Amino acid sequence: MSGLEFTHRYNEMESILYAFAVRLTKDEDDAQDLLQETAYKAFKYRKMYQPQTNLRAWLMTIMRNTFINEYRRRKRRQTINDKTSNNYFINSGDMVVENQGESNVLLEELKKRIGELEDWMRIPFLLHYQGYKYEEIADQLDIPLGTVKSRIFFARKRLKKAIQKIYGADRLSALLN
Repeated sequence: MSGLEFTHRYNEMESILYAFAVRLTKDEDDAQDLLQETAYKAFKYRKMYQPQTNLRAWLMTIMRNTFINEYRRRKRRQTINDKTSNNYFINSGDMVVENQGESNVLLEELKKRIGELEDWMRIPFLLHYQGYKYEEIADQLDIPLGTVKSRIFFARKRLKKAIQKIYGADRLSALLN
């Protein structure tokens, strides 16, 4: 098949190929790119086309394989483009600032309740909160390791009950999550 004849037959199928490209990409701009890439490959490898076979099927196979390869390449890159007008990458978008007011009130209430604990619970709890390990607390306070663990456990339990009384169980779990 001559180059002129191949070009003529390709032009006859271009509208069918474009419709197939739109169906694959679901975007007109991407469909135009896919159609152009398919045309490039079809003309580059036209000598591989056997004249007595179905040209439409051959071109659609090129298009489908090009689409699949591009999809796999994008997936490997793991970059998602934002389709908004600003064309930023999603992971570099504007920062969202959350209102910390509710958690600040909870933290102040928690500090107040910690201050109300008896010394035997408050001191090990605060040391643990500051980052000391159970063994370090036990050595510092000269008490058994199990006692340190139980005092911290009881302090947590008492603080949880105090906060639940104020905010309710459902509200507390929503604040903590």
